[in-house]
Amino acid sequence: MFNTKTVEIEWGGKTLKLEAGRIARQADGAVLATLGETVVLCAVTAAKSVKPGQDFFPLTVHYQEKFSAAGRIPGGFFKRERGATEKETLTSRLIDRPIRPLFPDGFYNEVLVIAQVLSYDGENEPDILAMVAASAALTLSGVPFMGPIGAARVAFSNDGEYILNPTQTQIAEGRLDLVVAGTRDAVMMVESEAKELSEEEMLGAVMFAHNSMQPVVEAIIKLAEQAAKEPWELPATLDKTAIKAKLKELIGADIDAAYRMTNKSERSAALTAARLRAADAFIESDPQEQLVAGKLVKSLEADIVRGAILKEGRRIDGRDTKTVRPIEAVVGFLPRTHGSTLFTRGETQAIVTTTLGTKEAEQMIDGLEGLSYQRFMLHYNFPPYSVGEVGRFGAPGRREVGHGKLAWRALHPMLPTVEEFPYTIRVLSDITESNGSSSMATVCGGSLALMDAGVPLKAPVAGIAMGLILEGKDFAVISDILGDEDHLGDMDFKVAGTSNGITTMQMDIKVRGITEEIMRTALAQAKDGRAHILGEMAKALDHTREELSSHAPRIETMQIPKDKIREVIGTGGKVIREIVATTGAKVDIDDEGVIKIASSDVSQIEAARNWIRGIVAEPEPGTIYTGKVASIVDFGAFVTFMPGKDGLVHVSEIKNDRVENVRDVLSEGQEVKVKLLEVDQRGKVRLSMRLVDQETGEELPDTRPPREPREGGERGPRGDRGDRGDRGRHGRGDRDRGPRRDGGDRGPRRDDRGPRGDRGPRREGAGGGDDGPAPEFAPAFLTGDDAD
Repeated sequence: MFNTKTVEIEWGGKTLKLEAGRIARQADGAVLATLGETVVLCAVTAAKSVKPGQDFFPLTVHYQEKFSAAGRIPGGFFKRERGATEKETLTSRLIDRPIRPLFPDGFYNEVLVIAQVLSYDGENEPDILAMVAASAALTLSGVPFMGPIGAARVAFSNDGEYILNPTQTQIAEGRLDLVVAGTRDAVMMVESEAKELSEEEMLGAVMFAHNSMQPVVEAIIKLAEQAAKEPWELPATLDKTAIKAKLKELIGADIDAAYRMTNKSERSAALTAARLRAADAFIESDPQEQLVAGKLVKSLEADIVRGAILKEGRRIDGRDTKTVRPIEAVVGFLPRTHGSTLFTRGETQAIVTTTLGTKEAEQMIDGLEGLSYQRFMLHYNFPPYSVGEVGRFGAPGRREVGHGKLAWRALHPMLPTVEEFPYTIRVLSDITESNGSSSMATVCGGSLALMDAGVPLKAPVAGIAMGLILEGKDFAVISDILGDEDHLGDMDFKVAGTSNGITTMQMDIKVRGITEEIMRTALAQAKDGRAHILGEMAKALDHTREELSSHAPRIETMQIPKDKIREVIGTGGKVIREIVATTGAKVDIDDEGVIKIASSDVSQIEAARNWIRGIVAEPEPGTIYTGKVASIVDFGAFVTFMPGKDGLVHVSEIKNDRVENVRDVLSEGQEVKVKLLEVDQRGKVRLSMRLVDQETGEELPDTRPPREPREGGERGPRGDRGDRGDRGRHGRGDRDRGPRRDGGDRGPRRDDRGPRGDRGPRREGAGGGDDGPAPEFAPAFLTGDDAD
């Protein structure tokens, strides 16, 4: 029934399996890719005809993670996968970027690529597997795809070793998280986050990844030899030579003049006029010829711009290939934000702010790995007015998510640890002008805004976008590219980092890949540009501010023993809620006993800190406390002298004078000062008021006279009562009582005493003194010598 074809290889110490022909057989191409126990299905479909008037390639890539893949049920009300998460959006872009340049010019059929994670083992990341599956499915589909591509993830250990297909632990403990995609011959795409790697280390990682993905490329070719469909026949195209010659004669000089204008608005107006003139010249032509003419106008613009750079070293705005546009940075730009920067580089500008919050402001992420929390967020917005256009304004699109994540990767390695700076951090970048490299303006502005907010960065971070003009073996790398240079060039290569090394690198290629020589040149030129930008940024702010903004919350941490966590939280959170409600400070506590107290009012933090200290502190005898009367009993009052801790002030310890009625002296809720006398073995606490000045809280000397001797003299030593085991259960037996305590002889026991119930009142003086028996209900601390 199934005509299943499979290919298996050992890759990075694991088995990679590609299977076709069993699942999604109605798609143009479908591949089930397995690595370990992670399984991804990718299906490709393509429209068999082009929509009328279509003049671009409509490629759409969707990556989706099924929660069932990890044995989880989605959170939220609907309990099903809904809109794309940030990770799904970023992975969709990761697949799209290396395959898009590999479709031929003039192919405008709609292509849809859907990759779905069906099983996830928590070790082998599905994004790389999805890229491989997409490449294989396109190769089998028959659509004109000039692949295949391979992909690989690489880490860099602290020992200087490159690791293929690393685990999450190896990435976290190492210095690099790098994803590379490429063909047999060249690198197509790079995405990374690094901890200040040198240019040589970064280039070595890219080359290691490219070499390591070659077995995957060969495996896809082997699968295609067994299961690929017949390639599509591309429709015949018009002869473009005559059309391009006509356009060059008509508007070539106008385009050349427009690209000599250094002002973007003037240049855009001149180019628009030239394009309209070209459209009028072909208004009588058939639709196909009009479509080709429109595309050739863009080709003519590219020829003029690229030729000027390669032959003359002259760029659109008059710069040479290495010069960075003028930079101006203003910190503290906005009065109420915690940190802010207005960063301008040429005609690219961003307002970047930093906001500090508490742990409760962390971003909760519900993914295949389970719930996780992110304490650093960076959001990037690109409104239409930034390029002088009318367009959609609303929720961020894929481009905005991708640019924001790139800036996040650049800044994230330089952030302090949560122990060093226990804040949740959000950076917001609003692009107000754009003419190239707005994501790198976000990096520069974000670094300054973080330092302006008092975030102790390990080092300032700057970013620069590099471009490439490649014609045969001739190439030119250009620094700090403009928007038009990005559109008309062959590479968008962004590098960000500190003066010590690279923190992120992203590369997208519009040709069929670049060589190691080009990458080496681009990295060296980017390093010089980055150093220049860091110097310009330092003119605005070269260090982290020592004080936080007055509008930012203060967060202080304290450590308590783990066995005290329950006491601070209280039953059902009662105690911690009371602390928050009473003091006004926010209080967070983790499983290790680390408590974070946050408020913009320092006095609230101190109040909450003292409260918690009181809960976890151990009572110390001899210490004077201020407490409140919790309850009154006949023999004294119970006083709450520390949070959650009560002690007894016996009636004899209230005053030096005799107190007949406790309620005549104390009332519930009254504030009193007490001295802790003793904590017995059972944890019972004895307090004294009479030894403390109730006005000043100073300790008073004990002026109470010593007790008078008991009536009848002091008690002598207790007699030898004999062995308790010889005492009868109901009768006293004939035990030897020994001498009486008053020295007299007891004499023989009377036999006519009668039952105990008929004894009547106790004889005066019997048993020594007239204290009377201690009542059976009296607390233990009332039966000792200190009882009054």
